Amino acid sequence: MNTKKTLAAALAATTMFGLVGCGSSSSSNTTSTKKAEDKALTATMTVWSPQEDQSKANGNWLKKECEAFAKEHPKWKLTFKYGVCSEADAGKKVTQDVSGSADVYMYANDQLGTLIDAKALAQLGGDTLSEVKSTNSSTMLKSVTSDGKVYGIPFTGNTWFMYYNKAKFSSSDIKSLDTMLKKGKVAFPVSNSWYLGSFYVANGGTIFGDGSKAKKGIQFGGDKGYATTKTLVDLVNNKNFSDDANGSGLSALRNKKVDAYFSGSWDYDAVKKALGKNFGAAQLPTVKIDGKDQQLKSFAGSKAIGVNPNSKNMEVAVKLAAYLGGEKAQKDHYTLRSIIPCNTKLLKESDIKSDPLIAAQNNTINNTSILQPTITEMGNYWTPVETFGKALVAKQVNASNYKKKTDAFQKSLNTDVTK
Repeated sequence: MNTKKTLAAALAATTMFGLVGCGSSSSSNTTSTKKAEDKALTATMTVWSPQEDQSKANGNWLKKECEAFAKEHPKWKLTFKYGVCSEADAGKKVTQDVSGSADVYMYANDQLGTLIDAKALAQLGGDTLSEVKSTNSSTMLKSVTSDGKVYGIPFTGNTWFMYYNKAKFSSSDIKSLDTMLKKGKVAFPVSNSWYLGSFYVANGGTIFGDGSKAKKGIQFGGDKGYATTKTLVDLVNNKNFSDDANGSGLSALRNKKVDAYFSGSWDYDAVKKALGKNFGAAQLPTVKIDGKDQQLKSFAGSKAIGVNPNSKNMEVAVKLAAYLGGEKAQKDHYTLRSIIPCNTKLLKESDIKSDPLIAAQNNTINNTSILQPTITEMGNYWTPVETFGKALVAKQVNASNYKKKTDAFQKSLNTDVTK
């Protein structure tokens, strides 16, 4: 693009059907317009989703939506090829062979940086971008945004919250973890790095500054870090506490050995069955650190529909992605699989608004969470935190050495990050 006139023409063409460019500096794509939809075309579209979305037992959500999409475009002769790839595995599978991967696929937003670096996600624009912006909360929009550019259509929030036995804890009790530990038994996955960081963030710890500044590193040390580690040492020694590892928390909930359990929407059916009429779900409680009540904060993000910039039928791919992440498809996802919608229009519907599970997840995202960083340096976070959590559970970190162990922990978190 050597002139402003040429650039303007190219951008006008690409943004008409909702695509600006791919995950690189390039913005060269097909130049179809809205009118092109009236023209007959034949295309084979490859779509990847988790196995659960293709299960007959769950109503085969993916096939249902793709076929409905095809009916809305009668002049497009579409053939669909389905492949299995979980949202959590997209970052690995897609980047192994970007050009040979699906036209449209689902991904968990914590892989955003990896997928963009691999030029595996198309940047959205035009009507598609406008729709994403108008039907998502600021948190959901930020979850698929990098450097001000949007790379996917969120279809559900992704976080964890608290399940509890309403016969054991009152609505007042669940506001404080310390109160709960006095009245009942609580399971929490200290040995899981996705959960453990919530204690350090509660007490002022930061992860890459606002989540996007790699050189700021992860700051879980100092006096605030010491106080947090001391709280965790006391927690794992509390007789009413148990570490939730390898499914033990859910099993203990079923067997009435614990009264509260921290997890996400994926465990809803199992928890509902275990607690029955005493089922409760809520945002995160506070925890007392250094004598002060501090708010636990989980990681929040989304699961989204992404478009491969190497698709041979980019207009179809963008519109299909928008449909799969749209209002009707999200409602079907909720009906068939209890996948909590994030579309703001759907969240106003009475049957969805009154669902305690949805309230718990959305309240957590809105009130007791931070957006999970998506920069590639976040890969340095997981192993050191998991290792430290396991050391806490094994009592290798204790009241006599917690400051020394916190210093070593802080150093491990920032190896090669702040250089």
